[in-house]
Amino acid sequence: MVEITGVLPHSRADRHGIKAGDILLEINGFVIRDVLDYRFRLAEEAVVLKLHRGAEILEVKIKKNTYDDIGLEFGTPLMDKKHRCENKCIFCFIDQNPKGMRETVYFKDDDSRLSFLHGNYITLTNLKDEDIDRIIEMHISPVNVSVHTTNPELRVMMMKNKRSGEVLSYLGRLADAGTRLRGQIVLCRGINDGSELERSMKDLAEYYPALDSVSVVPAGLTAYREGLYPLEPFTAEECAEVIRQVESFGDECVEKYGERIFYASDEFYIKSNTPLPEDEYYGEYAQIENGVGMLTSFGTEFHAMLRTLSDEEKAVERNVSVATGEAAYEFMCGLIGELNALCPNVKCSVYSIKNNFFGGEVTVTGLLTGKDIADGLAGLALGDTLYLSRTTLRSEGDLFLCGMSPDELSAKLNVPLCFTGNDGGEFLLKLLGLE
Repeated sequence: MVEITGVLPHSRADRHGIKAGDILLEINGFVIRDVLDYRFRLAEEAVVLKLHRGAEILEVKIKKNTYDDIGLEFGTPLMDKKHRCENKCIFCFIDQNPKGMRETVYFKDDDSRLSFLHGNYITLTNLKDEDIDRIIEMHISPVNVSVHTTNPELRVMMMKNKRSGEVLSYLGRLADAGTRLRGQIVLCRGINDGSELERSMKDLAEYYPALDSVSVVPAGLTAYREGLYPLEPFTAEECAEVIRQVESFGDECVEKYGERIFYASDEFYIKSNTPLPEDEYYGEYAQIENGVGMLTSFGTEFHAMLRTLSDEEKAVERNVSVATGEAAYEFMCGLIGELNALCPNVKCSVYSIKNNFFGGEVTVTGLLTGKDIADGLAGLALGDTLYLSRTTLRSEGDLFLCGMSPDELSAKLNVPLCFTGNDGGEFLLKLLGLE
């Protein structure tokens, strides 16, 4: 049951007398627990809502088009609390956060509903048989799963949850039901790499075509690992070996299934100084949000837009700067070098920002903080505008991880800020002041 917190004026719910404060118990005889139940049961042309109002139990019948909304509002988007992660993974990034950050930064979610609604990855350990039944009944797809290893005993060891091995059986149930799956393997040096990675890839490939892609990403290690499981970063040579192993198995999948399925993240290529694959390698870029092919996609879009510039657009005058994380610095310098050569009146400087906030091996742009950007650029000539990745801000777009606002950073550096997304074409147009 869920409390209704608002009713839109003139909506179907309003016209049928439903009020804020009513408790929604059922739709068409099915109990409503959260947003998935609500959306699925509401997708009918005729619905009967069972409501609790004070001491009364009411039934309201509403006719509508199949997917029409009826105008009810609820306290949270999920209509329920987020499901907290019950694991204690040896590589958990949240356990490595420094103290003093916003409380929400320390919350560990492991919620299948967020997997469907926002693409979050789940471990399956919070799910029971009835939850799998619901996913199948509602045709929820894709389900994004943090697998890490298909060795049940090793998965229990890595995740410190006795259920983490047995729930691997859910992958087969979901695949057999036609649920689309996407996987993630967070690779820990000396733990689930090497022969264990080979086993995991072989086991997961058996779920094709239900499972369409798997990313292999290195565990993120900050400077705040005191008291945590001893993990070491991959060396450059070891990163190159991971790439060789993943690409080799991916080649076998291409030959057998027509799809690569397995992809190493950009971080392995950068750290080993291995050239990034071409655009065609990544297919539909199914794992781009996991940092797989992100740089290749960005560069492809940048170059495509660069080729379309008119002589008038090439002649624009600009004096701007770009700040990026250490991992993407050389790549970004290459793109900006091409831009400066083609557009002689454009002066664009690129600055690499060291992540002192998290320290350790953290070099990605998305984990830069306002404080580190401010410290890294203090006293430098930044031109008329400083360009930053939108990924440095939380989803609301109002704060960096350290709690600093964009306005505060702009004031500290005395320069306007412009945030860009992960589209290389959009980035180029913004640099040139054309968008």
